[in-house]
Amino acid sequence: MGVIEEGAKKSGVLWLSLDRPRLAWHTWHDGAIYLVTGGGEQPLPGLAEAGEVRVTLRSKDNGGRLVAFDASVEVMDQTKAADAVAALAKERLNAPDGASLVARWATGSQVIRLTPREPAS
Repeated sequence: MGVIEEGAKKSGVLWLSLDRPRLAWHTWHDGAIYLVTGGGEQPLPGLAEAGEVRVTLRSKDNGGRLVAFDASVEVMDQTKAADAVAALAKERLNAPDGASLVARWATGSQVIRLTPREPAS
């Protein structure tokens, strides 16, 4: 998983195959990709209900596709994933409500963990 982790750490955005390709900002934390949707954050329709999603990471150096992989999708309990939520909030640029960002997410957004799947052998 070295290339996935490295790519996710170097670039703050990725592409998700949903109703159409969707660009999303994220953070890498504890072996997975975390992102937030809803409640005034990036719209990612159908992601929370999906069991799996195709993720594409692009090279920060040349913009070309670095790696594409399937990831399992899990909606997180934000109180139990406080470290991941804090890491995600730290990466949220230009939030209109920086001080109350996490509280807003708790009431109107979903924090989602994308865990890269091992390739079939």
